[in-house]
Amino acid sequence: MLKEFREFALKGNVMDLAIGVIIGAAFSRIVDSLVADLFMPIIGAVTGGLDFSNHFIALSSAVNAPALADARKQGAVLAWGNFLTIAVNFIIVAIVLFLVVRAINTLRRNTPPAPAPAPAPARSEVLLEDIRDLLAKRPTV
Repeated sequence: MLKEFREFALKGNVMDLAIGVIIGAAFSRIVDSLVADLFMPIIGAVTGGLDFSNHFIALSSAVNAPALADARKQGAVLAWGNFLTIAVNFIIVAIVLFLVVRAINTLRRNTPPAPAPAPAPARSEVLLEDIRDLLAKRPTV
């Protein structure tokens, strides 16, 4: 059983998947930073600093805090603003990833394929060429 597991774990597909997951996690941090540090400030400047993350509907009469974090401590809240902010972030991330994949696919399509090697001549052609070469080397009388 250990031998089978080792063979499974060391197959190329499993290793490729593991590397893909690690690179994906690192890429996720890059995209998160791109959204949080570059796109969201621009969107905030265009909308006049509008931030939906603290908008909520109190589901309990005990909730009277103006900030979402404090309101959650006081009771149940429907945090629709936070959901809207996360949905906008998702859309931005999806658009950025679409553009990256599209660029990669464009680069792949523009790469010319390697020329195919010439097919090997048939055996009869090789024999005929050998006979021709032998006749060409024969001394003439």
